[in-house]
Amino acid sequence: MELTVKPIKPFQSLISVPGDKSISHRSVIIGSIANGITTIENFLPGQDCLSTVRCMRQLGVDIEQTGLTGLKVKGMGLRGLSEPDNFLDVGNSGTTIRLLSGLLAGQEFFSVLTGDASIRKRPMARVAVPLRQMGAKVWGRGGDRFAPLAIKGGPLKGIHYPTPVASAQVKSAVLLAGLYADGETAVAEPARSRDHTEKMLRAFGADIEVEGLTTVIKPGELSAQKVTVPGDISSAAFFLVAAAIIPGAKITVQKVGLNPTRTGILEVLEEMGAGVTITNQEESSGELMGDITVLGSSLKGVVVGGAMIPRLVDEIPVLAVAGAVAAGRTVIKDAAELKVKESNRLKAVAVEFSKFGVDIEETEDGLIINGGKKLTGAVCESYHDHRIAMACTLMGLVASGQTVVKDAECIDISFPGFEDVLNKL
Repeated sequence: MELTVKPIKPFQSLISVPGDKSISHRSVIIGSIANGITTIENFLPGQDCLSTVRCMRQLGVDIEQTGLTGLKVKGMGLRGLSEPDNFLDVGNSGTTIRLLSGLLAGQEFFSVLTGDASIRKRPMARVAVPLRQMGAKVWGRGGDRFAPLAIKGGPLKGIHYPTPVASAQVKSAVLLAGLYADGETAVAEPARSRDHTEKMLRAFGADIEVEGLTTVIKPGELSAQKVTVPGDISSAAFFLVAAAIIPGAKITVQKVGLNPTRTGILEVLEEMGAGVTITNQEESSGELMGDITVLGSSLKGVVVGGAMIPRLVDEIPVLAVAGAVAAGRTVIKDAAELKVKESNRLKAVAVEFSKFGVDIEETEDGLIINGGKKLTGAVCESYHDHRIAMACTLMGLVASGQTVVKDAECIDISFPGFEDVLNKL
């Protein structure tokens, strides 16, 4: 599918975005091993999250769809999952394969996790190493570096594991395995990553504590909950930036997740000069949500790096759009993790944005963008990466002429209905 975009005038709009992808994954996985029936509202029915649903069903969990975005998960308890009779195919979902690796490490049966060509290139040793230290048997391709991953779970021991990178997926895999361990399990990070797993486990009754950059979990049963998934701030970011880069534009995105480990994009937009306001805050299952309003203005370049990167790692492609429009230089550093996402996002952004006339350079761990240049529409590749496809679409809103984004169907991975929301502007 090709997506065609033309320049847009200042607009005012009130929109909603689909449920948070990270929280949707976790609600299904944790609900599946809780005791009782977990109901989930505003679940994201994107391809990645549906891969998690499919895998949990293969493990014997009864998951019923209720309406377009509702699920009823009949939890099996910690020991109730059953050995799958085929490979567990996670599709394009890195969250699914890494979190399920931790879950399966505690099961006394054999399973194999695999995915599409992109997943089979993404680093898996980062979860295999700690799970093996806990006592699970894990085999992978290329010296355990890549999927498919074969896992024979069993009795686990608690460990204290310092993660080499700030990764919520690695942390979550170890914490889920920790539910099955003999004794407490601790994960220490070099910087704070998103903490959706910790918040949801606590809401389901887990014995879990966070002290600074270290999270400690003790084994124990979980109880079913009602989960209302907030709107995904990573999806909202595309429309918040759309307003920010057009002086005079205004947008309000309703009921968006405001977890502090995810709101880095809002702080950076404010630093660049956009007006950002948050109203109508409320809490559900430990997660804060509210309405975010952004007023467009003349933006200026900024430097983004260090501890801020884990708080906006998924938003860097769209942040680069703001950098392309802003006056002056925007530097993104300490973001080498983007090389091993659905695509090499640093390279993809640099290559595709240069087609618009952006003065952009890829560095070893980020991007240097000299913004404020005249932008011209382009024909872009998506690299089958939903965030690259949406970032290129956004560039088309401020570039003269017409922009075409090829293979844009990948946007449905995280944002089904993206084009409909775009048309409302």
